[in-house]
Amino acid sequence: MAELRKVVYPGRSELITYVLVVLVFVSVMTAFVASLDFGLTKAVLAIFG
Repeated sequence: MAELRKVVYPGRSELITYVLVVLVFVSVMTAFVASLDFGLTKAVLAIFG
């Protein structure tokens, strides 16, 4: 219980900032993986027909 009293919860503005950062990061990583998947699929189909 003593450790839980030391926890500092983020305020509303910090929480919104953190959520936006996570959403942008996840969106960028999703786009990167999707484009990598698309490119590798095209390459494999071009090589092996």
